[in-house]
Amino acid sequence: QFRHVQQLTYSLIEWRSQILSGTLPKDELAELKKKVTAKIDYGNRILGLDLVVRDDNGNILDPDETSTISLFKAHETASKRIEERIQEEKSLQQSLDLRGQPIFNSTHTYSLYVNFKNFVCNVGEDAELLMSLYDPDLSKFISENYLVRWGSNGMPKEIEKLNNLQAVFT
Repeated sequence: QFRHVQQLTYSLIEWRSQILSGTLPKDELAELKKKVTAKIDYGNRILGLDLVVRDDNGNILDPDETSTISLFKAHETASKRIEERIQEEKSLQQSLDLRGQPIFNSTHTYSLYVNFKNFVCNVGEDAELLMSLYDPDLSKFISENYLVRWGSNGMPKEIEKLNNLQAVFT
């Protein structure tokens, strides 16, 4: 795996120098940038790092300006594309490797980051908001609970958590 990552890094260094040289035509530059971002995403996956969700041009999608559904769909598309690339690499590597031992680990881990901004409720008394992930296929909750206590004054009960109500569901 080290040798593979080393080759990826050398490729990225070479492509970086081409981009910085400023001698590439605009269309080749755009194509090279897509190639670089695809290679970075591929490297992140084989190293077990987070997947960065990007648009068609390779730019990182801003979660503040992109809907959750669009982010999810873009994440699924990117994940499938990278997984196909890894499968191609595996089959190529297995044909070259006499032992036939798989080199890559294809464990998928998904995380959902929630930044809780506001809760509007006219109950007139204290309230609790409980968040959890639910799998409709299994008909059960698949994550731990995240509880936010909300006061009757329209603020979190724990005032020090104001603008800092965050959770990551994995």
